[in-house]
Amino acid sequence: MQSSAVPELAHTHTRPIHWLATATAVAGVVAFSSVLQPGAATAAQPAAPVTKSAPAHTTPPDPNAVTFPLDCGPVKAVVKKRASGDLDGDGRPETVAVIHCDSPMGTPPDGVYVLTRDADGGKPRVVATLLDPEDGTIVTDFAVRSGAVTATLLGYSSADVPRCCPDEKSDAKWRWQNGSFVRSTPAGARSV
Repeated sequence: MQSSAVPELAHTHTRPIHWLATATAVAGVVAFSSVLQPGAATAAQPAAPVTKSAPAHTTPPDPNAVTFPLDCGPVKAVVKKRASGDLDGDGRPETVAVIHCDSPMGTPPDGVYVLTRDADGGKPRVVATLLDPEDGTIVTDFAVRSGAVTATLLGYSSADVPRCCPDEKSDAKWRWQNGSFVRSTPAGARSV
């Protein structure tokens, strides 16, 4: 019987010297490739956009700088939500703010107010009340889009319903028309 023996080859056994040689070769390739980088691009680059602060007349009014027609007694009025957009088409943004009294108990009703400022960027002021807190309504899903204010309103069917648990829900939409805000129900809205 003849057996074939394969001689042991030196390169099939790794030794520390092999790893050192491999690491040195890789380092040499990396160093050499960094020397052979292409030259700088010579094509003209577009100028970076210039960022400018918006003029005061295009800055939306800050609801924290306004006194709202809301009597909160010993507690303060709180800005619950806010959104901005050009509601009357004059090119200047208005801010719509949902405000309520910072009540330590219960669910305080919300008011929805429209704020504007003069073209010269003067002090912000309330120009419209879309929802009076006297109505006892709570506002959710509030937004300003495409020149309209939309909100989901939660209310109460009677005075017997606990203030924690509104049992009525409706959608409302306000849009500037002929010099005032007109309220409507958005298409596809349902009441519960």
